[in-house]
Amino acid sequence: MLIHPAFDPVAFSLGPLSVHWYGLMYLFAFCQFWYLGSIRLARTNWSQAEFSDLQFYGILGVIVGGRLGQVLFYDPAYYIAYPLEIFAVWKGGMSFHGGFLGVLGAMAWQARKYRRRWLEISDFVAPLVPLGLLAGRIGNFINGELWGRVTDPTLPWAMVFPRAGDLLPRHPSQLYHAALEGLLLFLILWFYTRKPRPLGAATGLGLLGYGLFRSFVEFFREPDTGIFGFSYTFSMGQWLSLPMILCGIALYIWAIRRTG
Repeated sequence: MLIHPAFDPVAFSLGPLSVHWYGLMYLFAFCQFWYLGSIRLARTNWSQAEFSDLQFYGILGVIVGGRLGQVLFYDPAYYIAYPLEIFAVWKGGMSFHGGFLGVLGAMAWQARKYRRRWLEISDFVAPLVPLGLLAGRIGNFINGELWGRVTDPTLPWAMVFPRAGDLLPRHPSQLYHAALEGLLLFLILWFYTRKPRPLGAATGLGLLGYGLFRSFVEFFREPDTGIFGFSYTFSMGQWLSLPMILCGIALYIWAIRRTG
């Protein structure tokens, strides 16, 4: 049985400025989006200015949507009591599903501004997202938050998370998220999109893949309370992933049949 290392959440300090690991993970996510997006840009007729705008609006959507998602979907009572905590993003607490909605809004604005089809933009973005999710989950692990459910102490990688307050062996579910929603989903989408695919197919596959992987890992993660209450049977994360799975299936089938 392992003990969580209880990392210092501050990576380094520059005078009065403290740089947190969680913030560095977001910086990595944005940098890999730029790098991989630049590679994909060569296969499109997009301009550099259009790609730069997509990055700007996307980053804004991730940060604003992710934080508001955490506030509205998971901890509304807490943030009503402590409204200034909404701005303390360096402490963690970013909802993927909220960030996803924020990015949807950013892509809709991008589509309107450049008169492109929304699915054209979402297909471009889909393979660029998973490694950013991986970085976020590593940030969760470093912070010792969003730990897993209690498990058999004989499990070789069972881990005690001191912040859980009970010293019980748990699944390191943050790493499960990172492996499936992050690395595996990235490999699937990156290699799938190396060849031309029907409009909407990459988006549908991305929605389906994330929804399935997230729902699976939720069975090993300590459930969040959420607005629907606390449940070990069907968690808030699974409720929010269900529409993604259904939309992903429908969109992928539509894309394939449309060109069949």
